[in-house]
Amino acid sequence: MKNSFAVQALPLPVRSALTKLGADISTARRLRGISVQLMAERALVGRNTITRLERGDPGVSIGVYATVLFVLGMSDRLAMLVDPSTDAVGLAQADALAPKRPRRRKTA
Repeated sequence: MKNSFAVQALPLPVRSALTKLGADISTARRLRGISVQLMAERALVGRNTITRLERGDPGVSIGVYATVLFVLGMSDRLAMLVDPSTDAVGLAQADALAPKRPRRRKTA
């Protein structure tokens, strides 16, 4: 793992989420009977990158995560991560900021 300030400053919940994501990907890979070497070949990365990903290393690019999810047949889940229709906080704020009653246009 690169020892950059950004990696060191990651909040604990983010680190925990990455660790769980990596472990879940590892489990999914093993359940499908895919070796680390084969996953690396299919994702066009090195074995070390797959190992780092499965450990939750925050230095692994999101592109590698996306490719690995595609190899596992789970890329549709990535598209739903920040779907606005499921963003309760964002929708509530947008609703609170929306005008209470629409203004009428003045006619000339």
